[in-house]
Amino acid sequence: MLQRAVIFSRYVVVFAVVAALAASVALILYEAVVVAEVIFDAVRRGGFQPTSGRALAVGLIEAIDVFLIAIVALVIGLGLHRLFVDETVPLPRWLKVDNLEDLKGHLVSIVIAVLAVLFLSQAVERAGDLDLLKLAGAFALMITALALFLFMRVGKKE
Repeated sequence: MLQRAVIFSRYVVVFAVVAALAASVALILYEAVVVAEVIFDAVRRGGFQPTSGRALAVGLIEAIDVFLIAIVALVIGLGLHRLFVDETVPLPRWLKVDNLEDLKGHLVSIVIAVLAVLFLSQAVERAGDLDLLKLAGAFALMITALALFLFMRVGKKE
């Protein structure tokens, strides 16, 4: 009886898979509408002025950030499904997930990209602001720590 319960418990992860995939789809669809609105507003409000170009750039960079977060949810959903529910589901070559370490590695890689995009957004928005240097230092520390995590993970595999 206990063995059956343990075997069945792996299917509880299906709820997390469905939630992660639903979150990914919802974010992508929502942000696609936001991108269309940002482009429309930039053209409607400012035409082709430098200030409207900066507003458009910031809006689009922020949208890319949300798309990357949606990708995180997608990778988590697909990875959990492969690990706990059905390991025969074909995934893209770049999304090789054989264990939780692989899934964490994909997550950390995407988080680094999200941080880079977030910093780019702030750099465009605050051009010339001295506080940007402090922010750059904080981002550099976080990205260095995450890159070190990835490096150490690769070292373990070899």
